[in-house]
Amino acid sequence: MAHPVTRNALIVQHRHILEGLQYSSGLFAASKKGMGEGYDKAWLRDNFYECLAFEVLGDFETVHKTYRAILDIFRKHENKIDYAIAKKPEYTHQYIHARYNPESFDEYWEEWGNKQNDSIGCVLFEIGNLETRKPGMLLETDDDRRVVQKLVWYLSTLEYWHDADSGMWEENEELHASSVGACVAGLKSIRRVRDIEVPDELVRKGEAFLREILPRESHQKFVDLALLSLVWPYDVVTDDERTEILEHIEYHLLRDRGVIRYKGDRYFNKNEDGTSEEAEWTFGLSWLAIIYERLGDREKAQRFLEEAVQTATPRGQPELYFSDSSAYNENTPLGWSESLFIVALHDLNERAKPG
Repeated sequence: MAHPVTRNALIVQHRHILEGLQYSSGLFAASKKGMGEGYDKAWLRDNFYECLAFEVLGDFETVHKTYRAILDIFRKHENKIDYAIAKKPEYTHQYIHARYNPESFDEYWEEWGNKQNDSIGCVLFEIGNLETRKPGMLLETDDDRRVVQKLVWYLSTLEYWHDADSGMWEENEELHASSVGACVAGLKSIRRVRDIEVPDELVRKGEAFLREILPRESHQKFVDLALLSLVWPYDVVTDDERTEILEHIEYHLLRDRGVIRYKGDRYFNKNEDGTSEEAEWTFGLSWLAIIYERLGDREKAQRFLEEAVQTATPRGQPELYFSDSSAYNENTPLGWSESLFIVALHDLNERAKPG
């Protein structure tokens, strides 16, 4: 395994790469700016994961700037949120959008899977964490608290615990454990914040669904990379559920250069029939390293981190490698991959310190 000094050098290198994805507004692009595929847009979910690296490194100035921008997005579109609270949306464009122009904070109006309830859950989760750590750190005005409270009522109107959405991968609408779990974690986190009301039943109904469906991701998918989010950072699973989720992902989805999202994934599938040779997502290796380090299994954490190190390119961590191949796609660096890689490097460094 790499020496701590080597890991420190990697952290510095990849932090610099990740910082290069941030706009002056505070929002991060999903991948390098100017991408033809649209990955230069700002996703709520990606910004959540991209900020995790700066949080573990103690750079709360960067985290604060990003979440101030996210709050400004919600305030800009507050009338739309009000409409969705008053009446559950009938069409996907009526939901809170998942991605925005990183400079103007405008929505993108092309057809997209905008029903992504986990994107609201993750924002509530981190705002709750930040405010619990230091009250007033982020929610500086009554306007801030008002819009955050509306996000709670938004999830209530949706009845998120049985609201099919496009999920973490922005694909077919179904009832995802990962989406419901993100909302549960977000509501449990934000209810610790002064003056934010979260009825107990909003949490209980989500937890009841999780106990019913886990360790499955959905009725259609037996196992999915997205389930790792319920282990970390959300921590909304039982010990037995966690064990089963990890066993299933490692047995069914783990590959040499990453973790496939789910069996039959057609996104960058190398096989023309689209039913095999699924793309291997690099951040799955870092994610597993983070989880096993926090579970105290240093041997497995080191193994997964070493495998993650081998996936890095001079341009940074790719989104994915093509199946059984050294070729990666153009979404390099992927901010989400960079961030989880930094967290994994940092966590194992901290464990290696004496005392």
